[in-house]
Amino acid sequence: MTAPDIPTISLQYVDARAGSAEILQDLRDKLSPQGDVVSPRGRALTEEVFGAPLTPIEVVDRICADVKCDGTEALLRYSKKLDKAELSADQLRVPATDLAAAHAAADPELIQSIRRIRDNVAEFQRAILHHDVIIEPQPGVRLTQRYVPLRRVGICVPGGAAAYPSTVLMTVVPAQVAGVSDIAVVAPPTPFGAYNQDMLATCHELGITEVYRMGGAQAVAALAFGTEHVPAVNKIVGPGNLFVALAKKQVYGTVDIDSFAGPSEVIVIADQTARPDFIAADLLAQAEHSPGSAILITWDESLIDAVKVELAKQLTLLDRAELTLDSLEAFGALILVRDEDHACELTDSFAPEHLHIQTANPEQQIAKIKNSGAAFLGHYTPVALGDYAAGPSHVLPTGGTCTWAAGLCSNSFLRSGSVTEFDQEAMRRIAPDVQRLAGKEGLTAHARSVAIRV
Repeated sequence: MTAPDIPTISLQYVDARAGSAEILQDLRDKLSPQGDVVSPRGRALTEEVFGAPLTPIEVVDRICADVKCDGTEALLRYSKKLDKAELSADQLRVPATDLAAAHAAADPELIQSIRRIRDNVAEFQRAILHHDVIIEPQPGVRLTQRYVPLRRVGICVPGGAAAYPSTVLMTVVPAQVAGVSDIAVVAPPTPFGAYNQDMLATCHELGITEVYRMGGAQAVAALAFGTEHVPAVNKIVGPGNLFVALAKKQVYGTVDIDSFAGPSEVIVIADQTARPDFIAADLLAQAEHSPGSAILITWDESLIDAVKVELAKQLTLLDRAELTLDSLEAFGALILVRDEDHACELTDSFAPEHLHIQTANPEQQIAKIKNSGAAFLGHYTPVALGDYAAGPSHVLPTGGTCTWAAGLCSNSFLRSGSVTEFDQEAMRRIAPDVQRLAGKEGLTAHARSVAIRV
């Protein structure tokens, strides 16, 4: 038996010791989901469906408007044209018997793993869940900040190139911990989506009874606006392709969304204590998303050469080797920096979705970095632990948005509001201040609403 050929990898190498690494900005620009880039296959499908080479933004605008206007009829029409799925209105929702059958036929060990992961996620999400805060700053004054779960949410589960029962766990469980009563899961009508038995079994194990065979922008529009067969939701969460991301951006304001997400990202910061084979495995795991950005930043020059050798060796072991290689060469980089401070500075400017610090003192570096969606510390904490089982959700901000955005969690499904209560004497004490400010603003009715009670 002959050994597999070791591929040649044309991975970008940047010596940033003399200055800033412009490659990071170049990668950030390429990874930004602006909606003006489409594959040849996608362009051909667009022309077939719409009769013109529309941009993804134009496609999403058209789909959302049609679903808003025509409801289920438009939803089914786009499922047929875009997903090649012939469905009737009655076939949109996955029957309860199908969910139960998938669960009964599932690998018992998979079900046990799902239960353990569910418990891990629930424990973490319960620990961080907001609780009502009540203060009584003065006699007769009671102020409350209360948190109320959203009534109904929609969860998008991808199903184009792979099945994602992990996404069901990382979205449904935080919503359940928050107390959301109605959860609708949507997945495209594909073998990896709404017909995937492992995904359906996971839904059943978590108690989800509402699963729809629909994907893409049309599913987002149906969840946001509602149709005759799909009740509208309050919030839409979960990952998806460019069209799903653009559709979520389009409907924001009608409903809430988790984020406007682009391709997945990781930065690995490593020093001489890191193992090259570990680093290579972590970079390949991110590139495997295809597209997925995988960047190594180190001040140990010898580590870069060792990682390049390991990348080539390990690539031959992967099922998705060709796609992973394409992604690595398009969105990957090996960056040599002056020292750990320089590494932290560049990482903070890139604001990666995932950050893995493989150094002797990772706590020292993370203290210097504010901008990352999720951080993983130490040689034995690969990002895959967070993707699948640790506890925090794997739905995270991308494209540099974690300078202001946060990852999905149980608190994402709560709506906060204040409750104010004054008795008569407390109202009398504060009345002059209210009247004075209202008078300065010329809002005499405001002032009088207080004065009439004094």
